[in-house]
Amino acid sequence: MAGLIILALGVGLWVVAHMFKRLAPAQRAALTRAMGEGSKGIFALLIVASIVLMVIGYQRAELIWLWFPQVWFGHLNNLLVLVAFYVYGIGMARGVLSTKVRHPQLWGTFIWAAAHLLVKGHLAGLILFGGLAVWALAAIAAINAQDGGWSPKPAKGGWMRDLVAVPIVLVVYAIVGAIHTWLGVNPFGGL
Repeated sequence: MAGLIILALGVGLWVVAHMFKRLAPAQRAALTRAMGEGSKGIFALLIVASIVLMVIGYQRAELIWLWFPQVWFGHLNNLLVLVAFYVYGIGMARGVLSTKVRHPQLWGTFIWAAAHLLVKGHLAGLILFGGLAVWALAAIAAINAQDGGWSPKPAKGGWMRDLVAVPIVLVVYAIVGAIHTWLGVNPFGGL
């Protein structure tokens, strides 16, 4: 049970560190005035600490199955993760698609997390991936509510930038797959 608690603390710390600006804007502004750019370092450390807690908690969590994934869910997960990486990347590519999707990094994170829920039918998976999926949606809603309408930045290079992102995403996807395999979780070899 300790692993699940550590995992939940990590997800909670991730949410607080990322949402503090939206949930407590006056306190965030006061912290920035008091510390200047140093306040960013505090939040960076909190985010790193949250990742460490999530990794440790997930590794130590006992398997309490909530649903049993079908074998083909692994293939669907892999496809959705590839889509998630591309959606995440279009904001950085700044092609035409970046003018069509508001919050591409948050949407990419949501798709990635939801895809992992397909293949991780245990409580630890629900806490980690479900928590991050809910955070991404909450962040989108909070930003939209506070910032109002959206005026996308103009595309820098047209459709070519969107196309150039494809091989970059494929390389990142292959690297992430290799890292998963090195860690003992082969994403291309079943569940």
